[in-house]
Amino acid sequence: MVQWLKGLSVDDSQVAKTIMKFPHLMGSYSLEENLKPRVQWLRSLGLDDSQVPKTIMKFPQLMGCSLEENLKPMVQWLKELGMHDSQVAKTITSFPQLMGCSLEENLKPMVQ
Repeated sequence: MVQWLKGLSVDDSQVAKTIMKFPHLMGSYSLEENLKPRVQWLRSLGLDDSQVPKTIMKFPQLMGCSLEENLKPMVQWLKELGMHDSQVAKTITSFPQLMGCSLEENLKPMVQ
């Protein structure tokens, strides 16, 4: 896991900080089933090789969010609000914690 994070251009101090902040990243998530698919998904949204690790470091819990139940519906909702792909990517990079919020319980009621 550490080597994989370093492969994303994350330096040793960032890896250590992230693991201290969210130790579940080391033991609870599968590299093949959780981490790699989420990184691929982030890249498919337009995040580049420098933005992906920064996003993970800001909100490592993102790696445990369900693609189908959380992440994809959130992106779809942001687009329904009128955001373009580049705006969605910038929002996720700037504030990835948004992706951990409940659409139904938190975000939609605030917009309606």
